[in-house]
Amino acid sequence: MNVPDDLLYSADHEWVREEDGGRVRVGVTDYAQDALGDVVFVELPSTGSAIEAGGVLGEVESTKSVSELFAPIAGQVLDVNADLEASPEKINEDPYGDGWICVIQPSDPSSLDSLMDADAYRALIGS
Repeated sequence: MNVPDDLLYSADHEWVREEDGGRVRVGVTDYAQDALGDVVFVELPSTGSAIEAGGVLGEVESTKSVSELFAPIAGQVLDVNADLEASPEKINEDPYGDGWICVIQPSDPSSLDSLMDADAYRALIGS
């Protein structure tokens, strides 16, 4: 499994990349996309919506199942990856790049401290 060292991870298999201005980009991990199978539909959060850590961020439908996406941190959704509406398979093809889900402005930047680093995530998934 691909687990980039420069990201943070949630126990729900979302990744977080810190960006300029304190914003974070969020997506699902390689482990999660592999477990899901071929992604055929993605329900994205609404731009401008407030989310709570652990709250439902959206939904991913695959050939195997329908799974909820959970917010790794609380904040406001600033942007969503609208390309996923027409090309949901980008989650399978490039989960850490073109398959990103949304950008969040954290309500408390220190909440990132509660996420796992790559080594802790590897231990979680047994990789």
